[in-house]
Amino acid sequence: MANEAVQGPNTGDSGPESLLPRGGAPRVRIAPSPTGDPHVGTAYIGLFNWVFARKHGGKFILRIEDTDQDRSTAGSERAILAALRWLGLDWDEGPDVGGPFGPYRQSERLELYTRELATLLERGAAYRCFCTRERLEQVHLAQVAAKLGHGYDRHCRGLDPADARARAEAGEVHVVRLAVPLAGETIVADGLRGNIVFSNHTIDDQILMKSDGFPTYHLANVVDDHHMQITDVIRGEEWITSTPKHMLLYQAFGWQPPNWYHLNLLRNFDKSKLSKRKNPVSIDYYRALGYMPTTLLNFLGTLGFSMGGDVERFTVQEMIENFSWDRVAVGAPVFDQAKLEAFSGQDIRALSLDALLAEVRTHVLGDERLRGLLVHTQERINRLDDFIPYVSCFFGGALDYSTTRASRTSCGSRSAVGPRSSPCCKPTSRRSSAITKPASSRSPGSNGSRASSVPGTAGSPATCSCCCASPRPGGRRPRRSSILCS
Repeated sequence: MANEAVQGPNTGDSGPESLLPRGGAPRVRIAPSPTGDPHVGTAYIGLFNWVFARKHGGKFILRIEDTDQDRSTAGSERAILAALRWLGLDWDEGPDVGGPFGPYRQSERLELYTRELATLLERGAAYRCFCTRERLEQVHLAQVAAKLGHGYDRHCRGLDPADARARAEAGEVHVVRLAVPLAGETIVADGLRGNIVFSNHTIDDQILMKSDGFPTYHLANVVDDHHMQITDVIRGEEWITSTPKHMLLYQAFGWQPPNWYHLNLLRNFDKSKLSKRKNPVSIDYYRALGYMPTTLLNFLGTLGFSMGGDVERFTVQEMIENFSWDRVAVGAPVFDQAKLEAFSGQDIRALSLDALLAEVRTHVLGDERLRGLLVHTQERINRLDDFIPYVSCFFGGALDYSTTRASRTSCGSRSAVGPRSSPCCKPTSRRSSAITKPASSRSPGSNGSRASSVPGTAGSPATCSCCCASPRPGGRRPRRSSILCS
């Protein structure tokens, strides 16, 4: 195991001087990768960075780590920025607001990484590796068969640097790896966990520059933190095993490392790492359900920070005023959605009616949302009060996808009714009649679903009565809408 030493206690704000903000005001950052929806883990880490910076009058920086060109998208970046703004976690420097240490997208800083990597190559702290993917796979299979530790076997580490450089200049495909010391230990001083000691022989010769010319996270992270003058790195505990590699890079460059604080990971109820396979993890999901940003921030704060006693309800400003590292726990906090909903209910009931009305108009019945629904219902309603039954399934809370297969109707639509939602796709029988039933007519107890009838359809099978499959006025069949029901 890489981590072989006993971890020390939480040092708190009274710990060693090297773990306090250096030179006065700290500079902290979050560095999300734009490869998907904005994650609640980003909000969680962002909250603690933001609170720490505001507590000490420092700067909070947003940096986009988009070196994974296969997965990074501009749309994901926009979504991340929008989610953080909605939460109120404003940043002092970033890709949209600029700053003295830009650019703030890693894909726009490639020249800097290339220049710094050349320094490591000159010092012998890094080396070029020409191993093919096929060879690396063979090495891996051999290690598995021999039950040896996994990792690169340093096959290219002994190459003459001049020969390796000539091969690279001739166009031979290669990567650049960190030359990890073969003996000794690397000590990481963590502000929450004390000193963590790693035996160097357990640390892999990490790739620093990929064959496509883009840096890996490890090189870009260290170079950016140094050049952006980051004083304190506050991130999740999943990065603990990467930190000795970062420490070795700081030593190879001759730079002063930042203070490190590794927060606990958010967990599912079974204590596994919070993931979308077991829990919704997108900030946008909770925003769409109608949770207020202040509620979500309070909930996230309780997962790592304690006000003392049994106090769980607090504002972000109160968290700033009372923040210190000895109030931050190292454990396995569970992302309890029932607790989040209880917080939300308390906050809703604490609002005045005027404030609640404003929240509903903003987050539930906003113009943008209503306009999107009206586009698909305008040709399907005869009276204004038909609108609510047609779109009721969009205001019913979370979908329960486990019921999808069982509740397919013969028209091919799916009923995915959540625990608090009303049915959208509900099977109804077509009736044999020469007169189409008025659109506004409802049968008792139908939850607002439309019981439709189409001339000349006696004996035909049941059909879905949701907004995408009900007959249009006059008995016309609608086009199936993949946006409304899919």
